Amino acid sequence: MALRILLDATAVPADRGGLGRYVDGLLYALHAQGADLAVACQRADEKRYEGLVPGARVVAGPATLSHRATRLAWEQSGLPRVAESVGADVIHLPTYTMPVSAALPTVVTIHDVTLFAEPEPHDPVRTSYIKSATRTAARRATRLIVPSRATRDELVSVLGADPAHIDVAYHGVDHDVFHRPSEAEIKQVSDRLGLHGRPYVAYLGALEPRKNVPNLIRGWVQACAGRPDPPALVLAGSGGWDDEVDAALATVPLDLRVLRPGYLAWPSLPGLFGGALVVAIPSRGEGFGLPVLEAMSCGAPVLTTHRGPLPEVGGDAVAYTELDAPGIASALSALIDDPSRRAELAEAAHTRSLQFSWSASATAHLASYQRAVDQYAASHTH
Repeated sequence: MALRILLDATAVPADRGGLGRYVDGLLYALHAQGADLAVACQRADEKRYEGLVPGARVVAGPATLSHRATRLAWEQSGLPRVAESVGADVIHLPTYTMPVSAALPTVVTIHDVTLFAEPEPHDPVRTSYIKSATRTAARRATRLIVPSRATRDELVSVLGADPAHIDVAYHGVDHDVFHRPSEAEIKQVSDRLGLHGRPYVAYLGALEPRKNVPNLIRGWVQACAGRPDPPALVLAGSGGWDDEVDAALATVPLDLRVLRPGYLAWPSLPGLFGGALVVAIPSRGEGFGLPVLEAMSCGAPVLTTHRGPLPEVGGDAVAYTELDAPGIASALSALIDDPSRRAELAEAAHTRSLQFSWSASATAHLASYQRAVDQYAASHTH
């Protein structure tokens, strides 16, 4: 008998983002492998999940779940009831939080532990809630899933989590969505950004302190100094907060262009990545680094850092930089000046990206669910 898995997708935000890509990619691949699935979700997502995983039990929660406080309260009381009603054998919570008193094995994904390591001023309310949820999950979940070995090691060292209860499951990438773009796709994005074929450096992600965007801006300005045709800088992505970004933008000379298109829908990302001179993601810390893998999958030359799991993702197929602005300036300049190096990286990145699939991720998740059920049964037999 296959395990019946209840996946709680109620935390997936409307703009999907990294969490949405993880949940969607995983569910699709689990379904393709014949998993017996039930999905709890927000009402707005009900039809979406019915289409994504036909035949699964999709249970929409109350309309108030779009508010985080209500969602967290519902997760404690409503989710265990849903688990009971669908006859679940195991509950998977794909983001930090979990019901404390579920009478079932629980598997929780901890995406990263950077909030513990980075003492910078993140949003204090969100920070304290994620930290406390992570501590609870590390202590009480039957098993934890992490997207990289680096995150596993941090969980063990920062929170004293038991490594025997942690499973590593790399994220995948949808190679149909994130593909090498056609000239037409590149032109469409370039025209929409108002660049009309002019060169640019691209960044995709939230504007939050650990993403190191202020140093990227300063490094790009230094790399552009004295160039007759300096590339624009495109800062794409929604949300986040980093007061230093505005301070760094205020120092950009008038002859340089910074574009902030905000949230870009998935279909335009191959054109954004594949059309860039360089995709620069000089992050201070990640749980995995999905935009790095997605850019690689689109055949883009990527510049990132040696921090956390990024070398697990990029390997030898990406270029690396230090975190400071002069380091970024020097690494960017070297790539801008060397078209053959960029072409080599683009080729190597695409090849390496093929090692990461949602199918492999789903296999690792299924093994974790089975371990959780076995472990739970062993600890509850007297």
